[in-house]
Amino acid sequence: MWTLALATVCVLAVVTTGVAATLPPQVEEALKSAKNLYVATKRKDGTQSARAPIWFMYDGNAVYFSTAPESHKAKRIAKGSPVFVWVGAENGPHFVGKGELVRDPAVAAMMAPVYDKKYWISWLGFFRPRPDRVRDGKTVIVKVTPVE
Repeated sequence: MWTLALATVCVLAVVTTGVAATLPPQVEEALKSAKNLYVATKRKDGTQSARAPIWFMYDGNAVYFSTAPESHKAKRIAKGSPVFVWVGAENGPHFVGKGELVRDPAVAAMMAPVYDKKYWISWLGFFRPRPDRVRDGKTVIVKVTPVE
């Protein structure tokens, strides 16, 4: 009997941890039209970093943006810092996410045309994710998925 109860609890724990968190509806709607995100991470002392404006791509499941691999943001995310995200403005709809550093040039290639449609200067060839920079380690892509 105890074995069956323990097995049931273990299966339920595995099933619930495998379910991805979803974004609140107001965040989801804002991500579809916003040009900027404001992102912060948690410092070693537990305080929140300053909110930095960034360009991004949203694919319906996650938010992607690029940064320098030596940036504080990238280093903190690599160490497991949560990613605090505000959409459209520093006081816009927000969520807390789990960041993952992605070093796949194909992701940058997927992001570039989205940036071109969203940001006119990217269309001119400036400030867009570039597969060669990711491949050469000059840029890293951050993938943020919601938690909770």
